[in-house]
Amino acid sequence: MERKLNAELWDKMHYLFRDFNDRMVHVELHYDFEIDVEALKTVLICFFEKAPVLHSSFKDNHVSPYWIVKPYRIDDVLTVSHPDDLDEAINTFLTQYIPPDSDLQMKVALFLKDGKSTLCIVENHMCMDGGDFKYFLKAFCKNYNDYVEKGISPIDLREGTRSYEAVYHDFSPTEQRMARNLYKNVCAKDDHKFPLTPDSIRDRSFIARRKIDADKFAKIKAAGKKHGATINDMLVAAYFYSLYELAGYPESDSVTISCAIDLRRHIKDVSDEGLTNHTAFMQCNIPERGQDIFQTLQYVVHSVNKFKHDKFMGLYGLPLLKLGYNILPHAASEEIIKIGYSNPLLAMSNIGILEVDKLSLDGHEPVDGFMTGAVKYKPYVLLSATTMRKVITLSMCVRGNEEDEKTVERFFDLMEKSLDLLIAE
Repeated sequence: MERKLNAELWDKMHYLFRDFNDRMVHVELHYDFEIDVEALKTVLICFFEKAPVLHSSFKDNHVSPYWIVKPYRIDDVLTVSHPDDLDEAINTFLTQYIPPDSDLQMKVALFLKDGKSTLCIVENHMCMDGGDFKYFLKAFCKNYNDYVEKGISPIDLREGTRSYEAVYHDFSPTEQRMARNLYKNVCAKDDHKFPLTPDSIRDRSFIARRKIDADKFAKIKAAGKKHGATINDMLVAAYFYSLYELAGYPESDSVTISCAIDLRRHIKDVSDEGLTNHTAFMQCNIPERGQDIFQTLQYVVHSVNKFKHDKFMGLYGLPLLKLGYNILPHAASEEIIKIGYSNPLLAMSNIGILEVDKLSLDGHEPVDGFMTGAVKYKPYVLLSATTMRKVITLSMCVRGNEEDEKTVERFFDLMEKSLDLLIAE
């Protein structure tokens, strides 16, 4: 008899995002030793059994979608190879697409070259967001080490509800009533676009990366403190300032960038949570570019602080989504939600720090690595940021062409220039 899993609200919402992006989340980690292949397989098998959504197929029956748990072979999950061209192998793997109706929702590759290892993972955002993906990686590394060093069975992975309802549980009854009635639609409504070429059937997926070194990271942090801004505020300000120049926006234009929020801020204890999504967006808006980048930064800090002072930050619109998915069959619900939902043309997700001590394997910390979000379909873009060893990796995943790649590289040049301006004072 088929085993079924509930399709949770965020599962359905990310399924709806199929019109805007490929929904894949990507990670790349480099180690200076050869990872034990059999130990890697053992941990993966145990984790897939603890999180069955990872080997499930999403069924859209147009009425009430669900997951069907599927049998699998570990060799279909994990690919091990010794590539001649490591960069090409990494990029080919990371830019793949896993359809939601596949039997597997995560693929892993281990590339071995010159006594070193590169571990790459691609997973469907319908299963979990960047917050839980980071947890998955840390749990994976801990279980690998316990298994290799102590012979402990690698089964220490969170299990439990995947429901979005967990965000309400730690509120008082009065606060819950208030939060569950936040029907206000806070979707982005801004027509400013990243200057990419028109969509084409010949476009292909690519991941552009740019590193901000540790020395500059320290200067960004110090300058931000001086101006009452976080590192994230500094990155968003540089994003805005760079876009005005890149796209030629009039300086008097008001522009909005949607910034990802981890809704686990509302959950005191996630130990009973399964792997899932708890990510929403806040709309960071500036009224104009400003006379200089420091005024842009002031606008960003002011906009962000308005959200930070809201007890229900990120929870607006969730009751509206629930209502939309509950009142009609799924196919009709999607059409209704699309009418009220405006996918942001400009977005940013600061996934945060990848802690090398927590990602250590057999005593070897990763020497490099990053995580990034989905490949966006034009005209939508997402700037992702992760930090490892105080080095920031900016990344942008786009389905485009060589001209679009040059535009993204030009944008990264402007980002660096803007950050230099912020730290020069």
